Amino acid sequence: MLGSTGSIGRSTLAVLRRQREHFRVVALTANRNVDEFDAQVAEWRPLYAGLAGGEAGSAHPCGPRVLLEAATHPEVDVVVNAVVGAAGLEATLAALRAGKRVALANKETLVMAGELVAQAACAGGGELVPVDSEHSAVLQCVAGRNAGLARLILTCSGGPFREWPAERVHRATVDEALRHPTWQMGSKITVDSATLANKALELIEAHHLFGLSYDALEVVVHPQSVVHAFVEFCDGSVIAQVGFPTMELPILYALTHPARLPDAGVRRFDPVAAGPLTFEPVRADVFRALGAGVAAGRAGGISPAVFNAANEVAVAAFLDGQVPFGRISQIVEQVLDDHVPAPAATLAAVREADRWARGRARHHASRT
Repeated sequence: MLGSTGSIGRSTLAVLRRQREHFRVVALTANRNVDEFDAQVAEWRPLYAGLAGGEAGSAHPCGPRVLLEAATHPEVDVVVNAVVGAAGLEATLAALRAGKRVALANKETLVMAGELVAQAACAGGGELVPVDSEHSAVLQCVAGRNAGLARLILTCSGGPFREWPAERVHRATVDEALRHPTWQMGSKITVDSATLANKALELIEAHHLFGLSYDALEVVVHPQSVVHAFVEFCDGSVIAQVGFPTMELPILYALTHPARLPDAGVRRFDPVAAGPLTFEPVRADVFRALGAGVAAGRAGGISPAVFNAANEVAVAAFLDGQVPFGRISQIVEQVLDDHVPAPAATLAAVREADRWARGRARHHASRT
C-alpha cells in the first residue's frame, strides 16, 4: 500500500483491520511521517516497508524508489495507491506493467497520463479499479453494462464556500478553506475541493476510466454528499449510488471488485436520517478551476498534466501564505495560457510538461 499515513491510507487500514482473515499487508510505504509509519509497520509486519520522503540513516529504505519496489513486489496482488499528486504516476505504471490490480486513489495518475496508463495495463495485464467515491459509485452502477452508458453526473459538496459571495471567496483564509463540510481529507485535496479543481481532476479521470466524451460528463453540487454519482443509460434510465460519506466502502469495493465482502463497520444507510437531498448548479464564474481543468481535459495531450502541476504549485503557495485563495485558479489559468499543447506520447514528455508547468506556476505565484 502506497501512502499509508494519509487519510486514504488510514481508511484502508481501518478496512483491513476488520477484514484480517481476507487480506495481508505485504508492502507498506509512506512519505515521511516516521512515528505513525513505525506504528503501522509494527502492527502489520509487512515484508517490505519504505519511506518515499525519508532521509538516509532511516531504519527503512528511503527515496522515491520505494514506491516502485512496493508496487512491483512479487507477493503483492493489489496495490492501493494513495500517494498525493504527480508522485504516484510511476508506481501506477510499474504496478500495471507487473500485472497488479491498482486500487487507485491517486487521480493525478490518469489526469497526467491516461493513455500511458492504458498502455501499461494492456502490456502487463494489470487492472485499474477506482477508489474515489464518485468513480466507485459509477463502477457499482455500471456493473458490466458499459455498452449502454450515455452520461455520468458526478456530485460535489460545493465545499466550504458554496454560498459565499465571489469577493469573500477570493479572500478566504487557509483555515477557512480547510473546513470541508462533509469529508475529512488531507490539506491539498481539501483545498482542491474548495476550488473545485478536484472535480476537474475527477472528470478527466472519469473520461479515461469509462470512455465517455467530456460532453457526456457533468458535475452537480450536492451539499449532503449522500448521492455520489448518477449514471444515465442510452434508454434514459438513471441509476445512483448513495451512502453516508465514508471512504471505507469504496476502498473495500476496490479491493474485492466485482465481489463484495460483508462489513459491519460501515454505517448503514437510512434515508430518513439522510434527510432532504438537494442539488444545485456549479457557480462556474466563482469556481473557475473546474472550467479550466475541463478545458485542459478536452485539449488532451500534455494539457491535463500542465493543469495538474500548476494547480499543485498554486495550492502549495496558498497553504504557505504566499498567495490569496482567489489566485489559485488565476495562476492555473495563466500557466495554461502560457503552455504550448503537445502530445503526451511518452513518460518523458509528461515529466517535461510537469516540470515546465511547475516552474511557470512558481513564476506567476511570485508576482502576486
